[in-house]
Amino acid sequence: MDLTRPKMPAEAIQLYNRFIHFEISRRDFMDGVKRFAVGGLTVSAVIEALMPNYAQGQQVAKNDDRIKATYETVPSPEGNGNIKGYFVRPVSADSRNEKPTKLPGVIVVHENRGLNPHIEDIARRLALANFMAFAPDGLTSLGGFPGDDYRGGQMFSKIDGKKMTEDFVAAAVWLKNRPDCTGKIGATGFCYGGGMANTLAVRLGSDIAAAVPFYGGPPAADLVPKMKAAVLVHHGELDTRLAGTWPAYDKALTAANVPHEGYIYPGAVHGFNCDATPERYNKAAADLAWQRTIDWFNKYARA
Repeated sequence: MDLTRPKMPAEAIQLYNRFIHFEISRRDFMDGVKRFAVGGLTVSAVIEALMPNYAQGQQVAKNDDRIKATYETVPSPEGNGNIKGYFVRPVSADSRNEKPTKLPGVIVVHENRGLNPHIEDIARRLALANFMAFAPDGLTSLGGFPGDDYRGGQMFSKIDGKKMTEDFVAAAVWLKNRPDCTGKIGATGFCYGGGMANTLAVRLGSDIAAAVPFYGGPPAADLVPKMKAAVLVHHGELDTRLAGTWPAYDKALTAANVPHEGYIYPGAVHGFNCDATPERYNKAAADLAWQRTIDWFNKYARA
């Protein structure tokens, strides 16, 4: 199976992206899917191909003996009261020492559906790269990720966006101030989470060392001078709306003397990094973007 390019028509993937971003209803999505049920493909087969398969996309098992993972709850008095998240450290940082080895931290911010299994897997991958990672769940105030992306998206739309931002800020400050953290942190995220990684760089200023947004919206140009973190941007070439924001963002970062790089990956769609959605996943682009991400955090967040 070739995972380097979508197997469904581009129109089918665009239909899915519109659905998960609530631009169309579930009924419109189902009606649209029928157009692609041809050549022996059933509607259910098309839906199965487009929907996430978290078991298939998992790279690091939850019980991997190289990591130690817990769920932690962080106070967020300016937000929704508290925010729960998935916290991971490599076992190698703690096993041979009376005191834990201090590591740089990375906040991992989910898409607009809450802390699903793929984002937890991203946190585990960062732990294997010798970072401590914290993946907060913006749906905490409504009970957390419900186990279903569609319901998670519906819940997401009901939460006050400003309070959710404060929740993520509180999570980042908590991670930075942990005694087992070096005091240097980075942020990464995907779609909504990519935009939030940019927002955290604005809000935290010099308290955050690096930000790596994947297909995230940029901050307003007048906020860019507040950013002190080194910024690495990833977009898919076929994700034209968001990729089209890069030239202006690049210009604003340059004017503000913010260290930065940006890449637009040929043939890649929105969500190209997510191996849990094989029809969007672009292995070549994802592997390169991930290596660049780890190199970036090593350069700017590693003490």
